[in-house]
Amino acid sequence: MINGIKRFFAQVIEPDAKASGGASDRALHVATAALLMEMMRMDATVTADEINSVANALQTQFALEENQVAELMALAKEEAQQATDYFQFTSLINQSFDGEQKAWVVEYMWQVAYADGHLDAHEQHFMRKIADLLYVPHSEYIAAKQRARDRIKTDE
Repeated sequence: MINGIKRFFAQVIEPDAKASGGASDRALHVATAALLMEMMRMDATVTADEINSVANALQTQFALEENQVAELMALAKEEAQQATDYFQFTSLINQSFDGEQKAWVVEYMWQVAYADGHLDAHEQHFMRKIADLLYVPHSEYIAAKQRARDRIKTDE
């Protein structure tokens, strides 16, 4: 499975990063996908709204094609299930992304948490843990939470 993710990075991410001279937007999508998928699993059930929230974040916000989203979600789901901790995800993000990009990761995770209409204690704990591992300041953490909550309210 790790080989599948490495292959996806090599085929999709690295060419974009080399072309732009740095971390591409697509690199942010891939690094975020595993954490988004893990957020879906934090409460008792994975709902269609949560799946749609992840897909929409990857497709709409990041301009990925449908087939790329499907492949990315499948790889990320399997990788997240096999992971023993979140270091492999957060270390990649910390190495590659600036503070603003990390705040976006947190905001997208909040959107997934709110997608089913209920914020579970496990989701809150997971969010705090990941925000700390990404060194996202508390003020940015709270701002990302508020933006995600506001977005969900306007979508209803």
